[in-house]
Amino acid sequence: MRLLPRILALGMLSLWLYTQAISAYAAIDPALLKPLAGDDPDARIAAVSEIAALANEDAQKILQAINNDALYATPAGDVFIIDGSDAFNPATDKTGPAPDDAEGITVNNRLRGAVEGALSGLQLFAPDRNARLAAANDLLKTADPAQIPLINKALEKESDPAIRELLQQVVATANLHAPDAATRQAAVKTLANTSNASLKPILEQMLAKNPDGSYVEPDAGVRGEAVNTLSALNRHLTITEFVGKLFYGISLGSVLLLAALGLAITFGLMGIINMAHGELLMIGAYTTYVCQLLFRKFFPEAIDAYLLVALPAAFIVAAAVGIALERLVIRWLYGRPLETLLCTWGISLILMQGVRSIFGAQNVEVANPSWMSGGVTVLGSLVLSYNRIVIIFFALFVVLAVWLILNKTRLGLFVRAVMQNRRMAACVGVSTGKIDMMTFGLGCGIAGLGGVALSQLGNVGPDLGQGYIVDSFMVVVLGGVGQLAGTVIAAFGLGEVNKFLEPVAGAVLAKIAILVFIIVFIQKRPQGLFALKGRSVE
Repeated sequence: MRLLPRILALGMLSLWLYTQAISAYAAIDPALLKPLAGDDPDARIAAVSEIAALANEDAQKILQAINNDALYATPAGDVFIIDGSDAFNPATDKTGPAPDDAEGITVNNRLRGAVEGALSGLQLFAPDRNARLAAANDLLKTADPAQIPLINKALEKESDPAIRELLQQVVATANLHAPDAATRQAAVKTLANTSNASLKPILEQMLAKNPDGSYVEPDAGVRGEAVNTLSALNRHLTITEFVGKLFYGISLGSVLLLAALGLAITFGLMGIINMAHGELLMIGAYTTYVCQLLFRKFFPEAIDAYLLVALPAAFIVAAAVGIALERLVIRWLYGRPLETLLCTWGISLILMQGVRSIFGAQNVEVANPSWMSGGVTVLGSLVLSYNRIVIIFFALFVVLAVWLILNKTRLGLFVRAVMQNRRMAACVGVSTGKIDMMTFGLGCGIAGLGGVALSQLGNVGPDLGQGYIVDSFMVVVLGGVGQLAGTVIAAFGLGEVNKFLEPVAGAVLAKIAILVFIIVFIQKRPQGLFALKGRSVE
């Protein structure tokens, strides 16, 4: 029985010590806070870094209070976070009435920048991995030696290997300006595998010379490591640039493919020079815009699904417009290419003006669904956007669907028969007029699908299709009239050549060079990459 009072006393003592430990942890040392109330800007910046290194809730409160102009100080040097009539004292972790002599701490741009950097650094302790990864990537771009204590503390707690590697690079980047040569050399060596292009000027500056002939970086060992790291960084940037051009060339090629695939049918198979083909792309894009508006108004909770409805809607609307054009105008002009060209050019002007009258002359925005927003990062710094990746696979899917229609269906059999020998097809009972209508509608519907894809890459306007009509004809002619495989190869080939030429010659000269190449190529090989085969090709 005598042990019971002693056990209770020990328990009460332990509880009191635990409470005091929590209180001591929660409160911030007044010596850290006092510089914030002073006038020395360097001391205030240093105080912000030391407070951020605490990486606790009170540290975040103070930094946010500075950022929100809610931090006050008294003439005695006490610091308070004031909200209305309440004042929180981070030194005592207590809240009380606001002191009468408290005045707001002046926050200049330099201090605000330091605070924002510190708040970004505190995200390294967030429970969400993506938040920590984003914070590490941000710090890699703006590494500051003052943040090293905070980053080291985050390194101790971080268990994810990818984030740890990034944080080590952040520390090394911050140490590039350390006063100790050994620290600088170790930092440069650590950055040998970096993909941060912003470090290139810093490394080049280390190897530069002063006006008196001496090196900016006096230590030979640091310069040697800088040479190795700079060479590795240049190799990485070259590979990244090449992969980026390759990806964006494929992306441009997929857009050209979607734009030219319908033309490959209407011009390649039917021989119709349809100058209104670009406007059918525009109609598909505006159909997507209308679907987005309808979903926003009637189904806002399912807005991400509007694109799935826009695909068949754009195909049907564009195909209907194409069938109407074929029945009303184009069927009277078969075999008269000049009249067809002039007539379809006039139709393109009518369609553009009609869209301007309905939707206005200004461009409209079609937002990407959430599942197409963002991108995947490869090689450390190259971002491959999801919308372009989806469009690449969508273009390949459309090509496969068209191939199946032309080669595995009754309609495709009739189309190929009429285009290879119209008279013989008519003799065996094929309704050539109906096949012409359906073929033209198919080509126009595919153009509508191309418009859906274009709407996901930029704004939609009445002149959207004008930028693709010439490129579409070049793709069809280069690939071989009536050849689906040639259209695919030509589209991706022109996309890649264009993207690799643009940085060297500029966008305009790149287009001119491609046009000259196609003219020379057609002079040598008029049938294109692949020639149309048949006993009687008309």
